Amino acid sequence: MRLILLGAPGAGKGTQAVNISQKLNIPHISTGDIFRANIKEGTELGRKAKEFIDQGLLVPDDLTISIVKDRLNKADCEKGFLLDGFPRTIPQAQQFDVALKGMGVELNAVVNLDVPDDVIVKRMAGRRVCKGCGMTYHISSNPPKSEGTCDSCGEQLIIRDDDKEQTVLERLKTYHEKTEPLIDYYEEKGLLLHFDGTKDIMETTSEIIERLLKE
Repeated sequence: MRLILLGAPGAGKGTQAVNISQKLNIPHISTGDIFRANIKEGTELGRKAKEFIDQGLLVPDDLTISIVKDRLNKADCEKGFLLDGFPRTIPQAQQFDVALKGMGVELNAVVNLDVPDDVIVKRMAGRRVCKGCGMTYHISSNPPKSEGTCDSCGEQLIIRDDDKEQTVLERLKTYHEKTEPLIDYYEEKGLLLHFDGTKDIMETTSEIIERLLKE
């Protein structure tokens, strides 16, 4: 099963990606993770990406595609993969289509999580992250046993800058301008599957898996 996962920041892509990859036994691949892995391993692609990242610049599309292709050629992707957070734009999607064709690989589906902006803002505002071990909580849906303190290591929980309302609104604006057009792009290709991302996490996971196995 070869999948792409779409959705706005805060729609729950990370959580669903982990659940789906475990249920289908396919690797969960995020560009952030593979960039970090290549940089850590000191690969040629990693060194090139690091030059841009160190300058605070976006990694060019052709280099991003090369890094993604390299990851998809690994043995664990033979039976499929789940791409999370890539592609982000129409040009990336078009280049990725060419790359997949060259690899003799076809996508099975593109999973889109639908969550209204106001729900995302509320959801993100309630997120708390442990500054010690990085565990994530939510004040209403997944609260810590003791308010403001991590269950795992006892360190203080904080609100990340990324989760503050103004930052979330800026990220949503960027998403609507650059990434949301991918919904129509994949809809036209007959690959898009819509799911309600406001439901209970496991309920959404079950719906996704059930639908994928029918496709």
